[in-house]
Amino acid sequence: MNAAPALPISPVAPEAKAPNALPPFPKLSRLYRLQYEQVQSAWVLLYPEGMVKLNDSSAEILRRCNGERSIDAMVADLEILFNAKGIAPQVRELLQEGMRRGWIV
Repeated sequence: MNAAPALPISPVAPEAKAPNALPPFPKLSRLYRLQYEQVQSAWVLLYPEGMVKLNDSSAEILRRCNGERSIDAMVADLEILFNAKGIAPQVRELLQEGMRRGWIV
């Protein structure tokens, strides 16, 4: 039996992104404000309905989301800060979660 001919694959438009694709220069959504809370002794994300208390590493990642730094630049900076190598997957995972929650645009 002959196999059916393969269907042509149409190219993806350059402006189309994969649904979970991270922006090249992540930034916080205007709906959120990152600030240090003395009472909490921690960085928090404030939004109209509440607050998210961040651990130290999450806060350091989000502090770098200013729309001017690339993910690679953020990772390089964080590897120096934390004296650790190979943290890119964890940084990307937090950014993905931030996008899912609407923190990152």
